[in-house]
Amino acid sequence: MSSCTRWHGPAMARLWGFCWLIVGFWRAALACPTSCKCSASRIWCSDPFPGIVAFPRLESTSADPENITEIYIANQKRLEIINEDDIEAYVGLKNLTIVDSGLKFVAHKAFLKNSNLQHINFTRNKLTVLSRKHFRHLDLSELILVGNPFTCSCDIMWIKTLQETKPSPETQDLYCLDENSKNISLANLQISHCGLPSANLAAPNLTVEEGKSITLTCSVAGDPVPNLYWDVGNLVSKHMNETSHTQGSLRITNISSDDSGKQISCVAENLVGEDEDSVNLTVHFAPTITFLESPTSDHHWCIPFTVKGNPKPALQWFYNGAILNESKYICTKIHVTNHTEYHGCLQLDNPTHMNNGDYKLVAKNEYGKDEKQISAHFMGWPGIDDGANPNYPDVIYEDYGTAANDIGDTTNRSNEIPSTDVADKTGREHLSVYAVVVIASVVGFCLLVMLFRLKLARHSKFGMKDFSWFGFGKVKSRQGVGPASVISNDDDSASPLHHISNGSNTPSSSEGGPDAVIIGMTKIPVIENPQYFGITNSQLKPDTWPRGSPKTA
Repeated sequence: MSSCTRWHGPAMARLWGFCWLIVGFWRAALACPTSCKCSASRIWCSDPFPGIVAFPRLESTSADPENITEIYIANQKRLEIINEDDIEAYVGLKNLTIVDSGLKFVAHKAFLKNSNLQHINFTRNKLTVLSRKHFRHLDLSELILVGNPFTCSCDIMWIKTLQETKPSPETQDLYCLDENSKNISLANLQISHCGLPSANLAAPNLTVEEGKSITLTCSVAGDPVPNLYWDVGNLVSKHMNETSHTQGSLRITNISSDDSGKQISCVAENLVGEDEDSVNLTVHFAPTITFLESPTSDHHWCIPFTVKGNPKPALQWFYNGAILNESKYICTKIHVTNHTEYHGCLQLDNPTHMNNGDYKLVAKNEYGKDEKQISAHFMGWPGIDDGANPNYPDVIYEDYGTAANDIGDTTNRSNEIPSTDVADKTGREHLSVYAVVVIASVVGFCLLVMLFRLKLARHSKFGMKDFSWFGFGKVKSRQGVGPASVISNDDDSASPLHHISNGSNTPSSSEGGPDAVIIGMTKIPVIENPQYFGITNSQLKPDTWPRGSPKTA
């Protein structure tokens, strides 16, 4: 309760006064006309008192008319005219509404600078005539003219024609007043000697060589008699026109290749509407390579180029003076085509030092040719600093008599022409040589290891203490007794064994003791004799010792 009470009485009056003060400053900043309200993008004038007598304008320098997109005017009986300069400041204007007002006249060039206009509503005003010249340069989606006292004349027949050729979503019920002040539906209006004009150009298709001159002629007809004019757009070539009543001519001299593809129109216009006849200018000229640069790396290496020419030129690449036969690894790609201009690149997949060298592009058609050359460096040569410049091989790509590539064909021609990428082939040959060298080195090393092992095995009987890893069994020796005993695979070799059991093939853990040697599946006991090397072979009779008997000194 206390908070509500606090905003009653003098406090509330002060609050409202502060709000009106802010509104006053805001309106002053925009310099909004009396009887209107303004925002940053909209102006609306609907208060009939005192009303406005001229089209509203924002006069303050702090306001930007270019940001206004909508103007709404209603109940302004004293607003009668829209002058040529009333709306020109509102270049961003899209919607214009003037309803239930006293509008009688609109200047012919009133909307000349309002190219963004899309919706116009002139409902229930005082318009008696309205020319199509007001709107011919606009791309209107809606033009509402209901409730105006139009005079039945040829001047408003364009409105009937517009409704017949471009009906709006809701058909307007338009009327005009005849000489007896009788309302006549515009859809049923018939006026003699009031029809659409026609235009006819003498050259429907036009092809000319660069530097030549041509003359176009046009004839127009209609009632009322139409005016004839030429629409040449942004034609670069020098031109001049002559008109005489219903005939006209256009002279174009020293035609430029930049004008190829441009449209030239002859236009006939009268009160009812207009008609035009057009031709597309085709200029033939020799190719020109306007851009060629050193290769750049992206997903692939690319030598970028731009070529102009008409008819479309054929392209041929040369590498170090020899024809470069394209393949799936090296091929021409066209990325952008702009009528007679082609932007593309010579694409190379994973190029190496074998691809370094001079690349020349030749563009040719029936009117001439052009060529340019660049040096490309993709990778340094093995064993040479990257900044060095070794002599490139004279011929890397062989000439197979390949026909020149058409610039319009961006596909791979390797299926049509039997070409070989010699750089790739050379790389594969080098790889094969490296593989053979590595394999030979490994085999040689293995042979050396085997020879070394065999030599060690041969000498192991005469003093090597332990060569069991060569597969010769277990070697046992006593410290300070003499050379180690060795089990040999030779039948006639000396044996340190006093007894070899011919028992079971399956060795037993109880036989032989800790010094037993396992050969194959047989466990052989080893009995060492420290005086073995002092006894002759005839004294070694292993069968004279009973199994398990002690050794003799």
